[in-house]
Amino acid sequence: MQKIIALQRYSTIVAVAILTLVTLLIGVFVPWVFFLCAIFAVLTLVGIRDMRQDRHSITRNYPVLGHLRFLFELIRPEIRQYLIEGDREEQPFSREQRSLVYQRAKGAEDKRPFGTTEKVYEAGYSWLTHSVQPVHFSNTDFRVTIGGPKCKQPYSASIYNISAMSFGSLSANAIMALNTGAKLGGFAQDTGEGGISRYHREPGGDLIYEIGSGYFGCRNDDGSFNAEKFAEQACDDQVKMIELKLSQGAKPGHGGMLPASKISPEIAEARGIPMGVDCVSPAAHSVFSSPLELMEFMGLLREKSGGKPVGFKLCIGHRREFMCMVKAMLETGIIPDFIVVDGTEGGTGAAPLEFANHVGMPMVEGLTFVHNTLRGAGIRDQVKVGAAGKLVSAFDIARALSLGADWCNSARGYMFAIGCIQAQACHTNHCPVGVTTQDPLRQKALNVPNKAQRVARFHANTLKALGEIAGAAGLSDPSGFLPYHFMARRGDGQMTEANDVYRYLPIGFLMDENSTEIIYKERWARASADSFAPPEDRR
Repeated sequence: MQKIIALQRYSTIVAVAILTLVTLLIGVFVPWVFFLCAIFAVLTLVGIRDMRQDRHSITRNYPVLGHLRFLFELIRPEIRQYLIEGDREEQPFSREQRSLVYQRAKGAEDKRPFGTTEKVYEAGYSWLTHSVQPVHFSNTDFRVTIGGPKCKQPYSASIYNISAMSFGSLSANAIMALNTGAKLGGFAQDTGEGGISRYHREPGGDLIYEIGSGYFGCRNDDGSFNAEKFAEQACDDQVKMIELKLSQGAKPGHGGMLPASKISPEIAEARGIPMGVDCVSPAAHSVFSSPLELMEFMGLLREKSGGKPVGFKLCIGHRREFMCMVKAMLETGIIPDFIVVDGTEGGTGAAPLEFANHVGMPMVEGLTFVHNTLRGAGIRDQVKVGAAGKLVSAFDIARALSLGADWCNSARGYMFAIGCIQAQACHTNHCPVGVTTQDPLRQKALNVPNKAQRVARFHANTLKALGEIAGAAGLSDPSGFLPYHFMARRGDGQMTEANDVYRYLPIGFLMDENSTEIIYKERWARASADSFAPPEDRR
C-alpha cells in the first residue's frame, strides 16, 4: 500500500521523465519534437530538484505537480475578482463601487436598469429620505472655506479632494496625473507624508502639505523638525493648507520604514533624506509629547506658513486623548483650522494584518465623536472637519456630511480613476497598471494626460451626483445634510432614523454641569491638557 501511495506521489515526475525519453527518440526522426523534449527535460530537472530540497514539503512530496499550488495561490486574487466575486462583495471595494468610479472617470453611462440589487429588507440597508419639492443645481462646484479666526490665508476648498498618498508609495506618473487632474478640476491633492516632490510641483495643482513623524521635506539630518525648511515649503503659493499627521487609518499607532534599496534620488530629494540609508518614520512625533506642546506646535506651523490653514489628521483611538487635545485648545487659545478624521477602513498604506483589521475606530464613529466633542467644548464653529474612509460615491459623501463632516477626502477612489484595478500589490513594487510602483517600465504604462482627464471627470461627475441627491432631499446645499435625512434597517427588521444613533449633542454640553451625556462627561473629566496619560498614570 505504501509503495502504491509513493508511486502516486511521484507519478508526475515519472511521467515527464518517460516523456522526455520518448520525445528524444521521436525527435531523431521528427526534429521539431525536440522542442517538446526540452520542455519535458526541464520539468524532469525541476522534479529532481524538488525531491532534493527541504524548504517546501508539498513539492518534495509531489515533485512538479506541487508547483500548481503556488500558481493557484499567485493568481487567486485575480480569479476571485474576475470570475467568483459578486458585484457587491467588498474585497475591500466591490465591483459595483469600482465600476461606478471607472464609469464616472471615463465619462461613460453610470446608470443601471432593472432596480436595485441591494437587499432592502435586511439589516444594515440604509437610504436617503427625499422631498416632494426637489431642488435643481446648475452649479455643482461645492466648496467650503477653511480657516478660523487666526488664519490669514483661508482656503476655498472643494468638498471632495484627493486624500494623502506619498510619492514613493505612488509612482511619479500617478502623482502627476492626480495633480494635473486636481488642477483641471479645481480641487486639492494631499501630498502624503513623503514630502513635496517635483511631480507634485510640475502640474501646479493645489496641495495640502502633510507632515508626518519623519518630517520629510522639513527635517534635520537627525530626523528632527527644522522650522526654516518647513517655512520654505509651506510658503510656496501652491501649498494651500498644512496637515500634521498624528495617525492614519491604515495603521494607526504604527510607524514605517522605506528600505534603502527602494530610495531613488527623486524620493531622497522630496523627503530630504540621504541615499543608501533606511528611511524611518517613527510611530510618534518627537516635537511634542503633551497636548499643550501639540497646540504650541500647531501655532508654530501657522506662524511659519504665513497664516495658512493648519490642522491635523488622526484615526480616533483613545477617545480621552482627543479630549485632551480639545482641552489644550481651550487652555492655549490655539485652535486648529481643521481636523481630518481618518477611519480604520484604511487606505493605500500597507500595514500588518492586525493593524489593518483590528486597530483604530471606523470613520462613522470617529467622525461622530470628534464632531460632538467639538460641539460640547463650544468650538465646533471655529474648526472645519474633514472625513476620509472609503468615500467613493455621492451617497458616501452625503452620509459623511450628515454626520458632521464639512468636506471629504478619498485616496482609493482617485486611484481607481487613474486605472487601479485593486490588484492589492501596492507594497510589492509590481503594480500591474503603474500606479503604486517605482519600476520605470511599469509606470510608463500610465498615460498622464489621459488619466488626468479621468481624475477631473470623476471629481466633477461625483459632485454632480451629490448635487442630484442633495436636490432630491430638498436641500439648497449638500452641507445641509443632517442625520435625520438617512434611515437604516436594524437587526430586528425595523427601520430607524440615523439621528437616533448619530445625533448631534448640544453645544457646550461638556461645560454644563447638568448635562446628562455621561459617557462623554466621564471621559472629559479624566482628560488633561497637560498629558495624554490617563489620570491614574499621572500620580
